[in-house]
Amino acid sequence: MGYRVVSTDAKTADVLADAGWGGHEVTVEILDAAREADLASGVAGATALVVDAGTQVTEPLLREANPGLVVRAGIGVDNIDIATARELEIPVANAPEYCLEEVATQSLSLLLSTWRQLRPYDEQVRAGGWARREQPIRRLSTATVGMVSFGKIAQRFADLLSGFDCELLAYDPYVDESVAAARDVDLVAFDQLCRESDVLSVHAPLTPETEGLVDGTAFSAMPDDGIVVNTGRGGVVDEEALAGALDAGDIGGAGLDVLSAEPPETLPTDHPNVVYTPHAGWYSEQAIQECAATIADAVVAFLDGETPETLVDDSWMSG
Repeated sequence: MGYRVVSTDAKTADVLADAGWGGHEVTVEILDAAREADLASGVAGATALVVDAGTQVTEPLLREANPGLVVRAGIGVDNIDIATARELEIPVANAPEYCLEEVATQSLSLLLSTWRQLRPYDEQVRAGGWARREQPIRRLSTATVGMVSFGKIAQRFADLLSGFDCELLAYDPYVDESVAAARDVDLVAFDQLCRESDVLSVHAPLTPETEGLVDGTAFSAMPDDGIVVNTGRGGVVDEEALAGALDAGDIGGAGLDVLSAEPPETLPTDHPNVVYTPHAGWYSEQAIQECAATIADAVVAFLDGETPETLVDDSWMSG
């Protein structure tokens, strides 16, 4: 018996085409549908739907197409209506560990770039300048780095920071203190995190609880040379408030791999000490291979009548 896997995820397309699929006869179809109606038509009757971050898996799509399984080719599932999927008994899986090292490294890269003001220095040198900037820079070892959410990526980020002698804090009401203590991280309330953090590194998924969490109040609480890094989801940071805080000198810079709209029609700010990357923190060639393998494992488990190991749990419920 043959099975159809329909995917909107370009990054894993080539790898999935050559997957073994546990001996099952699987045909992979890559779909680039701009309209929801076209997507529903292309997915109808599919054994599994694999989606990237930009594909919205809505209630109407799930009801009309009714795929057997939905797999997010990534970590966050805020683009999938989990509540409707549960109602329709459509299992949803993801790839929760495929890019832990990559995103943690991206977070560290954005932190160092903005803390050391590399972008304005680079632009100055390219323009013919060769002088120290007026904006003060402190030793990183004197800084407190606060993490918004302390899941596996943030934990890896804390490991990378261990050699920099920073004080580490985190806000995450769902993580046990022993997990944080194992990495010399103190769990604190969100308002304390903002007051005490020189660097605020956002790793949180986008949920009703986290949307707009890092707002003007958070920026006002930070030191004037504070840095904000976001490799979680764009909607967790209030970008209008971020731009205002940068213009007012309430914070000193930002490193943003994610934005509320991707790609953006306009950037949130043109402040000189803001570094943007195009939601590429996940990327390495090894990560693509691992993501595709995780997807294939989830589909094979489903076909074998088993529960995929990466089935999304109740913490991702969207309603």
